[in-house]
Amino acid sequence: MIVDCAIYRDGRRREGPEDFSDALGEARAAGGFVWVGLHEPTAKEFDLVTQEFALHPLAVEDALKAHQRPKLEVYEDSLFMVLKPVVYDAASDMVSSGEIMVFLGDAFVVTVRHGEGAPLTAVRDRLEKEPELLGKGPTAVLYGITDAAVDHYLDVATELQTDLEGLEAEVFSPDDGGSRHTASRIYNFKRQVLEFRRAVGPLGPPLSRLAGTGPFGGSVRVPFVDDTARPFFRDVHDHLTRVNESVEGLDRLVSDILSAHLAQMSVRQNDDMRKISAWAAMAAIPTMIAGIYGMNFEHMPELRWVWSYPVLIAVMAVLEVLVFRLFKRRGWL
Repeated sequence: MIVDCAIYRDGRRREGPEDFSDALGEARAAGGFVWVGLHEPTAKEFDLVTQEFALHPLAVEDALKAHQRPKLEVYEDSLFMVLKPVVYDAASDMVSSGEIMVFLGDAFVVTVRHGEGAPLTAVRDRLEKEPELLGKGPTAVLYGITDAAVDHYLDVATELQTDLEGLEAEVFSPDDGGSRHTASRIYNFKRQVLEFRRAVGPLGPPLSRLAGTGPFGGSVRVPFVDDTARPFFRDVHDHLTRVNESVEGLDRLVSDILSAHLAQMSVRQNDDMRKISAWAAMAAIPTMIAGIYGMNFEHMPELRWVWSYPVLIAVMAVLEVLVFRLFKRRGWL
């Protein structure tokens, strides 16, 4: 579905012809560019865009099928970039990711969005309010999209950090630390961090290349991207580095919390076993004495003595008290 299509000249929006070919020709003649936004287009809907903007078939295939890793690819007539915006639902503790594909040419930008997260309407509105920035051409659109996606990564990382602190407090709480559902919650949280990492981690090299900080530094130019925009992409790359560091910290912390929880559960189980063993040892004393005097032998000491019963009860009580105090002193009870 085509969400929006407009011509931009000198950073200002101009409503152009509905035909993509005419719009592209008008934009090139006026020194502007065309921005076409699509949401989950079908192959038939995308065919017209492919033909008019001469998009590479491999990139078109990726844009239609989705489920791509963040990447940056250069073709003869266009630049193709994939980003994975993420959405965190605090109510269900779930991280979900969508996909944004950006085709960048000499006078056009085609954006294809999959999923409900991170709509590009806000990005378009923000850029239209900054005509000086938008006047830089298609490069400004690519910067605006990457900047919005990475800024949202920072928000998601902060929300995950807050939830992790709550989970940490629960694990080390004397009341809830032994909950049987805590381990499953920790494992589910680790899966959400992994989903977040899949969206954030692979975006590093593409942004590094756009920022001119890759293996070859600024010696290799990225086609269809204005070299003067490199400082802006460096800023976005710095923010992404912070996000990656946060993700690494979250992953390490959640692993440590899981280990601490399992260790706590093991200690509590050992403590329970000690208590059970202590009570069993205390129960063994009267059981042993009663078992001896319960044997049907004719000649046994004190059987004919009138005080034998109360004396044996007193002996058992004294022994129980002594054993109880011993276990209590050693922390078994």
